Amino acid sequence: MTINREVATFAGGCFWCMVEPFDERPGILDVSSGYTGGTVENPTYEQVCSNTTGHLEAVQIEFNPELMSYKQLVETFWQQIDPTDPGGQFNDRGESYQTAIFYHNETQKQIAEKSKSDLEASGKFKKPIVTEIRPAKTFYYAEENHQDYYKKQSFHYRLYKKGSGREDFIKNNWSKKIDKEALREKLNPIQYKVTQENGTETPFQNEYWDNDQDGIYVDIVSGEVLFSSKDQYDAGCGWPSFTKPIDKYQLNEKSDMTHGMMRTEVRSKDANSHLGHVFEDGPKEAGGMRYCMNSAAMRFIPKEKMTKEGYEDYLHVLK
Repeated sequence: MTINREVATFAGGCFWCMVEPFDERPGILDVSSGYTGGTVENPTYEQVCSNTTGHLEAVQIEFNPELMSYKQLVETFWQQIDPTDPGGQFNDRGESYQTAIFYHNETQKQIAEKSKSDLEASGKFKKPIVTEIRPAKTFYYAEENHQDYYKKQSFHYRLYKKGSGREDFIKNNWSKKIDKEALREKLNPIQYKVTQENGTETPFQNEYWDNDQDGIYVDIVSGEVLFSSKDQYDAGCGWPSFTKPIDKYQLNEKSDMTHGMMRTEVRSKDANSHLGHVFEDGPKEAGGMRYCMNSAAMRFIPKEKMTKEGYEDYLHVLK
């Protein structure tokens, strides 16, 4: 079967931190670190860091647009950077750490320009958005030790991402701000208890434990996409269970030692809603995982309503 392939290129400061957000997401075929935008052929890391080549550290992404749209990639890109910084990113200063979207065709250019314009109009940042939108140039692959750095040197990578200031900036500027009092008005008591107080609803007495409609589940608080009905199965536990999320990037997993048990809690990435837990006793033929969720933490959107509610980019998961 022929796979539809397109290429996207983003410069977001240190390329170590720009691989993980895209890697292993639906439709992503490859993410490589490298250099682009300058005039020197086959530059080295040292040359680029000297800020004399015109190159920016960047990532080049091969993706299947049927599974992950370019628009979604651009939105993810913004959420990794400070788009108001003209001199670099966080502790990394100089031309090579500036931000840019390098478009490969007119459609990408239009999508990137509209996304930038929407961000400017949102008023999210008081300073101007300085990230440039530029035509793609030759992309030179970085040295092997820089590829997949977040996997090869995970401990140092985590320290660096935190120490550079990027992690806190993302948390403070791109995470949704939750008004707990407003939520009390919006949610019913069990929805609030589950999502905001780590509660658990009663098994076999919740809305979606035996749902058999086609559609997707989203976070009841923020609307973040979570799970597909195609991955739902009857685990016999009385809660809606899934073999995998639609996009693991939308979830955070953390150790949970409460109630005398050792479990892995699952929370939504942006709203930080408590969703449930994930266990390793799921169907082996589907990967062996069981995402055991609370119905009260989610809203189900039937397939026929997904386009109207703005989730048309996810219709492919129901094929």
